[in-house]
Amino acid sequence: MSLSNSRRSTVTRLRERARTDRAELYAVLDAGLICHLGLIRDGAPVVVPTGYVRIGDTVYVHGSTGAGYVRNIDGAPVCLTVTHLDGIVYARSAFHHSMNYRSAVVHGVARAVTDAEEKSTALRSIVEQLAPGSWTHARRPDRRELAATAVFALDLAEASVKVRTGPPIDDDEDVAAGGRWAGVLPVRTIFERPQPAPTLVAGEPVPEHVRNR
Repeated sequence: MSLSNSRRSTVTRLRERARTDRAELYAVLDAGLICHLGLIRDGAPVVVPTGYVRIGDTVYVHGSTGAGYVRNIDGAPVCLTVTHLDGIVYARSAFHHSMNYRSAVVHGVARAVTDAEEKSTALRSIVEQLAPGSWTHARRPDRRELAATAVFALDLAEASVKVRTGPPIDDDEDVAAGGRWAGVLPVRTIFERPQPAPTLVAGEPVPEHVRNR
């Protein structure tokens, strides 16, 4: 399936980097751990980093019911973004320095999730997106914790994807001049050795779902 082609979701700058396959949107979202949610609060723009998950054609985000932005988001227009930095592109000229990246931008209206089953599914999936295996290992949220947590849904009907890969694109005269290094410095996120909490009982083993991350 193709992505929507609305005015807001149409890439106008460097159009060759746009992707139109919905599967590529899913891939960018599914590979992420954090999104940035933009909205208007008290007449000014606010961008909030938060955890999220994609289920089908819906993205779910969560937040504390005590957070100021939560009181303004239900039914409000929002913009959600996810970006992966894959490399720093070093060119022969400063102008052509760039980044290799994968990014998704989603426009829509946030919907407060009030159905208990949908909310539970979303929260479980958000936890599993960030820390696979934790929903069955950790204690489940109790009523008080569920009441203190808000969940919002955003439909993926209006979205765009943009990707840059490959080496720098230098001007011919800079290539011919030589004498300056050009290339790509790859960037990747890695998980290091788990650090046990100081309150753990001595000798408590690191669970498999953490060790295998």
